[in-house]
Amino acid sequence: MKVLVVDDEVKLADVVAELLRRNKYVVDVVYDGEDGYFYASKGDYDVVVLDVMLPGMDGFEVVQKLRREKCNVPVLMLTAKDEVSSRVKGLDCGADDYLTKPFASEELLARVRALARRQSEIVYDCLSYCGTTLNTANYTLSCGGKSVSLGAKEYEIMRLLFSNPTQVISKDSIISKVWGLDSDITDNNVEAYMSFLRKKLNFIGSKLTISTKRLLGYFLESHS
Repeated sequence: MKVLVVDDEVKLADVVAELLRRNKYVVDVVYDGEDGYFYASKGDYDVVVLDVMLPGMDGFEVVQKLRREKCNVPVLMLTAKDEVSSRVKGLDCGADDYLTKPFASEELLARVRALARRQSEIVYDCLSYCGTTLNTANYTLSCGGKSVSLGAKEYEIMRLLFSNPTQVISKDSIISKVWGLDSDITDNNVEAYMSFLRKKLNFIGSKLTISTKRLLGYFLESHS
């Protein structure tokens, strides 16, 4: 599981990050809202732990921008204000949960686990992006009346990409989520699957392709 921590209180952010790492999470930490938005929108995080009061862009703005761009990563907001109005505003902006400072380590971990679990349990009949649809019931890709079947692993990769259409997803993340952490799948195997999927997107006349961001990973991109 990969978590992004965004908090301008450097000591607290680092303590939270270390707590998560001790509990087997992969963690990135940033200390202002603009970096938080950039990382959350471009990374493949399972949960974002986001402070409300941030320089550059506050937590409310960060969540609103993410949701407008169809980034559905679960967000746990942190606040020093134990006010109902503040919690309501955060939830209305698109946050998934709220935690008031100071908080117990066990509660933070429990809320992160719950958000990650909830996200993994969400199932949609179909996922659509830029005119192309991934049908989760029959494992097909379709566009403009034309469709193509996907193998089980091809489907899992496409579901990951369609669920995070604005994010770059690393090879390591794809391997862990599609094959499992203990698999012997290599980077070359992932590249081969991406080649197969690009051909299938092209076959159905989709405007989408799977692009590569060097040293970072893969993302869906629309072309004319």
